[in-house]
Amino acid sequence: MPLSISCSEKNKAGLVILNGKVLTIDEKNPMAEAVAIDGGKIIAVGTTKKISSFISEGFTKVIDARGRLVIPGFNDAHVHFGPLDPDFIELRYITDPAVMTQKVAAQVAKSKPGELIRGGHWVHELFTDKLWPTKELIDKVSPDNPVILDRADGHSTLVNSYVLRMSGITKDTEAPFGGEIQKDPVTGEPTGILKDAAMDLIRTGNSKVTRSIEEENERKWQGYLLAMKEARELGVTSLQNAGAADFQVYEKLQKEGLLTSRIDIGEPLTADTAVLLKYRETEKKYPKTGDWIRFGYLKAFADGSIGSSTALMFEPYSDNPSTSGLAMWPYDEIEKMIVTADKMGFQIGVHAIGDKANNWVLNAYEKAIATNGKRNSRHRIEHSQTVSLSDIPRFAKLGVIPSMQPTHCISDKLFYEKRVGYERCKGTYAWRSFIDSGSILAFGTDYQVEPLNPMEGLYAAVTRKDRLGEEGEGWFPEQKLSMEEAIKYYTLGSAYAQFMDDRKGMIKAGYLADIVITDRDLLTIPEDQIMKTKIDYTIVGGKVVYSKEE
Repeated sequence: MPLSISCSEKNKAGLVILNGKVLTIDEKNPMAEAVAIDGGKIIAVGTTKKISSFISEGFTKVIDARGRLVIPGFNDAHVHFGPLDPDFIELRYITDPAVMTQKVAAQVAKSKPGELIRGGHWVHELFTDKLWPTKELIDKVSPDNPVILDRADGHSTLVNSYVLRMSGITKDTEAPFGGEIQKDPVTGEPTGILKDAAMDLIRTGNSKVTRSIEEENERKWQGYLLAMKEARELGVTSLQNAGAADFQVYEKLQKEGLLTSRIDIGEPLTADTAVLLKYRETEKKYPKTGDWIRFGYLKAFADGSIGSSTALMFEPYSDNPSTSGLAMWPYDEIEKMIVTADKMGFQIGVHAIGDKANNWVLNAYEKAIATNGKRNSRHRIEHSQTVSLSDIPRFAKLGVIPSMQPTHCISDKLFYEKRVGYERCKGTYAWRSFIDSGSILAFGTDYQVEPLNPMEGLYAAVTRKDRLGEEGEGWFPEQKLSMEEAIKYYTLGSAYAQFMDDRKGMIKAGYLADIVITDRDLLTIPEDQIMKTKIDYTIVGGKVVYSKEE
């Protein structure tokens, strides 16, 4: 078939994709072969013969998909996006705590006395002894440097004695509301583990690295470029930042033609109307009618995490009956913040992991409706991890979006039943139950808590098995999704959560041309091939921003 044929000036496209297996996520036209794009938008979807008529020789760029899968670009509904730090100590997936010692020692060797050493992403349940790490692991190699190593969930951190000393944390220090200072049961001394609000006590007294302002700015700028590169290589065309970020940096990226993922940026939830009025001014500058840099939702935390045993539960933890988790705010304060912000028309997203935390947030959203009236608010609960079975239908009834991250399921299932017991796990990562009750899911990763790679999330959603693979049907397999469903909630579902489902999340005429082409057919390959799948092309706004072939 010739790839360059004549067409009318009116119908010519800047880019076409031919000979593909196009999963459109459009219920009215679920599968196609080809796509025509112009002016940043999709102008036609159909057969290769039909779309070939949009080719204008010398004008149209043609991608021959050669039978590969073509899907909407991935829209990560919950990320903590920002510049990557080249000095960060990566501890993801380590099984031997001694690796912490080795990596800290190596970084200390490259650092000056007093310079802060940071790292993280460890999970003690992956350690061979499954014990919480202690300051002794790192004290011996970091006597003159502050060291902070965050757990993967971001709700606990390990610090060395240098940091404890600078922070004034001793055996007599009481933990603040919503926090815990882990102490040795025999000596009463701090072990070096601080949880949630107790992390706010950290003081490092660190010596600043001697860099000029220009050098520091350049270092951060390169960190943003590395982060953007990672996103486009993984096919992530949209990012919904969970909380605040620097709008001006993304404006600069856009101005220089380096913004290769669309981004929503929010702010912290508050009941302070003066602050909310300032947010409203920011929202006017970055409106929801925009397509690139937009004001997102207001974020708050209701509780901690299951991994750190700080998620707020109705009943005590099965493996630690002395605690039922931690509330980050008293309920009355959560309700006040939600009702106030809702009245002013903001979208709200509250982090809730435990069943009690989810119940509290649903109650507060219900109160907002009773007080302010019902509207198309699309409020969210970020994570929605462990939910009482009786609360699951309330999400759809109240119009609340479960914003969920599938990889948390396969990371946390290692310890979930140990923490909360079998019965409570029935409402854990309950994707199928949410859908059956009428909810629209929004999928993401919680990057950098979890890797940004969408393939890991898709694998988790359809298998509920650990990353190494395992026999059987997976963990609570009745909650699994089909691959097509998983892709839908990673694209159109996430777009719905940000009020963009009218123009993003489907391969459909009139929609934004955010598209990826994969090197394997996710709809037919065996499950052990899903995480090995790579992106061949990433297209954002009709522009090829990544091509493995080029």
